Amino acid sequence: MKFGMGHAYWGTTWQCDLEKYKRVAEKLSGFGFDMLEVTADHIYHMNETELNELDAIGRNYGLTFSTNSGPAKQYDLSSSEPEVRRNGLEYFKEIIKKMSIIHSPVLAGAIYSFWPTDFVETDKKAAWERSIPMLREVGAVADDLGIECALEVLNRNETYILTDCQEAIEYCEAIGKKSINILLDTYHMNIEEDDMCNAIRKAGSMLGHFHVGEANRKLPGMNETINWEAVGQALRDIDYKKGVVMEPFLKQGGEVGRDCRVWRDLSNGADEKTLDEYLKNSLRYLKSKFEPAS
Repeated sequence: MKFGMGHAYWGTTWQCDLEKYKRVAEKLSGFGFDMLEVTADHIYHMNETELNELDAIGRNYGLTFSTNSGPAKQYDLSSSEPEVRRNGLEYFKEIIKKMSIIHSPVLAGAIYSFWPTDFVETDKKAAWERSIPMLREVGAVADDLGIECALEVLNRNETYILTDCQEAIEYCEAIGKKSINILLDTYHMNIEEDDMCNAIRKAGSMLGHFHVGEANRKLPGMNETINWEAVGQALRDIDYKKGVVMEPFLKQGGEVGRDCRVWRDLSNGADEKTLDEYLKNSLRYLKSKFEPAS
């Protein structure tokens, strides 16, 4: 398994530039991570020079990039407006092409819709019928470039389209592209799945990416609301060897606090140094639960 982390952990903004990615990469590499999760919209807006610089950062620090998307409403592949769907299709095609420059193997997130959703429309059948053909086209581009698209299963408060593993399996099978698979997240599974370990086993080889966090989105091991040992065993049972990316949200305020609904400080007033210690401790803890005993 490749253990990863996103760039937004230390602050309250989704914004990031090459200098910040470099600082985060240096931290994560030093802590023992394998993967840095970057933001798809940042990749979309980078030119070739910037992409090559980001690729060099990954190589210099021995990190693979996963690419995460919470697309804006203007790129909604399930939209009832054909022009919005076409806009989303071109957006994701461009992101995937640019991902090949930074050697990012996976585009992860709720790319079938937009995030955070506003629930103005909740006709699931219609959303499936509109978005599945779009994702076939996205998948065709991804197939050609050897990139996977892992569709994130979210909880009922963040989407109505894919809310459990079984739905995601049926959705991906309807798309029918080898590059299109599933992202499961312990935070969302804790809300929606009867048994998250059975969901992991059910996903099996269709599991393309994995997000981890406690039931209140703290770092794994901070309060042990999730049975991490059982989750690790389920991943080993399916011989999972892809990304395991932490998605903790501890700080209230800003874009991150608003979008992830962090309405109180979950960090105990931690400064950057303390946040670093939390992260190092969590990585050691997670590896002890997920990696097989030697």
